[in-house]
Amino acid sequence: MHQESAGSAQTAAAAEEAVRQLRRASRRIGSALLTYRPLVDAAWADELSGELRHLSGTLAREYRCSARQARLLAALHRLAVEGVGGDRAAALLERQHTLARSRAHSAALETLVSSRFHAVADAVAVLAYEVPLAPGAEQGSAAAVLVPLAERARERLVRAVEALPPPARVAARPQDGQEGHEVPQARGGHDLQNRQDTAWFEVRILLRHHRYAQEVLYAAGAPSEDVRPGGEQQGATGTHGPDQLLRAASAALDRYRDSVEAAEAAAAAARTPRIAPATAYALGVLHAGQRQEAEVARREFGTLWQQVIKDERTAGQKREAAQQAV
Repeated sequence: MHQESAGSAQTAAAAEEAVRQLRRASRRIGSALLTYRPLVDAAWADELSGELRHLSGTLAREYRCSARQARLLAALHRLAVEGVGGDRAAALLERQHTLARSRAHSAALETLVSSRFHAVADAVAVLAYEVPLAPGAEQGSAAAVLVPLAERARERLVRAVEALPPPARVAARPQDGQEGHEVPQARGGHDLQNRQDTAWFEVRILLRHHRYAQEVLYAAGAPSEDVRPGGEQQGATGTHGPDQLLRAASAALDRYRDSVEAAEAAAAAARTPRIAPATAYALGVLHAGQRQEAEVARREFGTLWQQVIKDERTAGQKREAAQQAV
């Protein structure tokens, strides 16, 4: 990563992959520390998980910025916003994202050479052979100790999904010749949309915690009947278990977040002082299109989540029937 700016394309690709793996590891370790916090020293877990969240978030900014820029430019082309307005909107978005990406890249480099990062790396290295367990945590089987905590993570997710607000009205794309297209939601509606987005973002994080908790159960060898549907991994034979459903639901929420953030970026660009009306119009069309894509992703998640719940009920009924048979 330190040589990425001056290195070859191959070096840059290797650095990008290394950073991606570092982000993934940070998310999983931090999530495990939160879910299974009662099993370890609480103060230690809170400090390390906080540092890992900071690291993962810092390293993700450049990637997210690049992905958002590509998404917006591709959407402009797909929506066929042609002419001066579309071209200038694309140029404005590219300038803004190039600057943001440069700042994020600098922040990532500074983080990776900081004493703070090296302290986190040392703490994670120690995890391989020394974990400050809470009193009594080493007693009991993996199923008895880990499953109840994983179940709590699932219950938090279920409650959050059940509490999700109904979708706000999405601004429609203007027809050719229409004027007065407003980029943000109308007064009051924008605040409502922000609250809804926040609730959905929280569900996205809780779903990720649930998935990671199930991965821990699988790695710890918890009996299959103690792993909820969605916790099984792809086996050595290559067959896909119910975990693929949770992965798909998680991917839908990722697309929801990406669409929402892209819509916000388009709206922010449209508020640039002294831009031409045609440019603002193109950005307004882009904003509305991204909000519509967010709604599609939200509906997709709803469909997948209903299947997850259905599979859980079916598995529960099978377990009850097996217990009664015995």
